[in-house]
Amino acid sequence: MTQFKHTVTSEDDGMEVRQITRQYFDFSARLRNRIKRQKLTMKNGEPAEGWHKVREGDVISITLPDEHSNFPPEDIPIDIVFEDDDLLVINKQPGIVVHPTKGHPSGTCANALSNYMEKTGRVFKIRFVNRLDRDTSGLLLVAKNAYCQNHITDQMRSGSIHKKYIAIVNGVIEFRTGTISLPIGRPDPEDVRRGVMSDGAPSVTHYEVIEHLRDHTLVELLLETGRTHQIRVHMSYTGHPVTGDTLYGGDDPDVIGRQALHAAKLSLIHPITKEPVEFEAPLPSDMKEAIRKLSD
Repeated sequence: MTQFKHTVTSEDDGMEVRQITRQYFDFSARLRNRIKRQKLTMKNGEPAEGWHKVREGDVISITLPDEHSNFPPEDIPIDIVFEDDDLLVINKQPGIVVHPTKGHPSGTCANALSNYMEKTGRVFKIRFVNRLDRDTSGLLLVAKNAYCQNHITDQMRSGSIHKKYIAIVNGVIEFRTGTISLPIGRPDPEDVRRGVMSDGAPSVTHYEVIEHLRDHTLVELLLETGRTHQIRVHMSYTGHPVTGDTLYGGDDPDVIGRQALHAAKLSLIHPITKEPVEFEAPLPSDMKEAIRKLSD
């Protein structure tokens, strides 16, 4: 259970509890209201109202609200890369949807996590901070509380989270490194496909060639922005669609049965410890096999 504490200093003496909360705890207004409604603020271990005065040496502590999700548990295996009281990182297998949708109401990562919680006795609300397409494998980050979700979302907005992907793309990329800076939009609101559009959202992808594979290229990609289908759109536009990506022209059924795209590395500042953390997920077996085929 995550708890925040502040010991009142001489400079704080005489302030109200609500002033302490706003000054020393970077909660969103919405989270502060929930904490207030559920009476989760304590002064020296006793419930405290916002108007209560504080004195030097008082300890103000706040416990985050308990929450839970209601996704039906399903016995779907999950590969946990990291877990503590606030964050959960999994290595998502290809072919599984992250969150239930109208087209995929079950068999998702959310259902798998509900099953995991049921088996381990853990209870938290499932908040996916990043999303991966169904056929993209790799690191998926879950915030276990609203505070962590807000903190990580702020990091995303500021560009301080680094996401690296490994992909196999069609064709031989000429330059070893490069940057693709092209706006991405949705030409047809009824169609899931995105595209490069003059009035689209600014989108930047950096790439570095890892290896040339006969008539394909193994490449590492660093996202500076996080638009839907960004890598797939950018690589397709440059004439090097992700291998196996049937939506964006990378059809190659003899190589791999899905888009050859893997979220390999994720680095951020831990919302609670404020320390940098980095997570890695090794290439899945189907991408390793595809590389072997293309290297023969």
